[in-house]
Amino acid sequence: MQITGSIARPSAARIPWVTVGVWGGLLLLVLIAYARAPQATTAVLTSTIRQSTPIILGALAGIMCERSGVINIGIEGMMLLSAFLGFLFNVWTGDLFLATVGALLVGAAVGAFHALMSITLKVDQIIAGTVINILAVGLTGYFYQQGLTTRGKFSPVSIPVLADIPIIGPVFFSNPPITYASLILIVVIHVLLFRTAWGLRTRAVGEHPAAADTVGVAVNRVRYINVIVGGMLAGLAGAFLTLESVGSFERNMTNGRGFVSLAVMIFGKWTPFGAWGGSLLFGFANAMQSQIQFLKNQLPSWLAWIGDLPPQFIGMLPYVLTIAVLAGFVGRARPPAAIGKVYEKE
Repeated sequence: MQITGSIARPSAARIPWVTVGVWGGLLLLVLIAYARAPQATTAVLTSTIRQSTPIILGALAGIMCERSGVINIGIEGMMLLSAFLGFLFNVWTGDLFLATVGALLVGAAVGAFHALMSITLKVDQIIAGTVINILAVGLTGYFYQQGLTTRGKFSPVSIPVLADIPIIGPVFFSNPPITYASLILIVVIHVLLFRTAWGLRTRAVGEHPAAADTVGVAVNRVRYINVIVGGMLAGLAGAFLTLESVGSFERNMTNGRGFVSLAVMIFGKWTPFGAWGGSLLFGFANAMQSQIQFLKNQLPSWLAWIGDLPPQFIGMLPYVLTIAVLAGFVGRARPPAAIGKVYEKE
């Protein structure tokens, strides 16, 4: 198959100097903060990685779907259903690995349902995603029983030697398994999308499905595979919530993370590393609001007014930051050209 043109070249070839400058400034601030308060700085950075994990997994799910031309606003519902059933698998089996596999299969099943409605039955893709979200809230709310106790959650695993490196050691090399998996998946999906024939076919299907069809690409089959894989990634995000982060289930515990993932995906311009930057920003805001509430009585005098703010106001900061970034700093984002369009072979 020979497909040339803009879709064959990764857009990451140009150096984004503004982004490099922003992250360089943040790195300098981190080093200054670490010099003044190493323990608190490490706690914030570690929490940033943990808080960003379900966001980046949800964003990767969105990238997989939308790069192939299928809109998926049902990520929130996929996360919630997988979190609920992953929790139940853990209660029934007491095996965290089996519970994670169960959550992945649930995500795949919901992804297949979304693909069936969007690709085969040609239902409006926004409506299909909305149905999944409503269905997830209803099913988990109806079947959830209080009093169920889980049998533990994943614990952090420290990588010898690497975990002892100052600053980055505790942040990147002392995490539970799903957090490690999310970091690896960012690299894997980037390579798959921009360095393999499969990724080229996926992007071709998302940009110009008729052209891809003329060179022998099975458009709907590629879309089915991508949406199901996207569902599995959303399922892993749900598993993170109940099997690694909290260790139990609560109604509506995704708390809008699926929608934030979609915003982060657009912030990252449908690229894995761009989305990771957005998820780190959201995770950092979440980590800061937790740290402020935890240490509000120990803030220096010139920051004491922050401790007097209502907790509801501090709690909304990550979401306000997400809106501000999307509205003011993202610029023009160009989605895949065939996104949301049903393909019918002529």
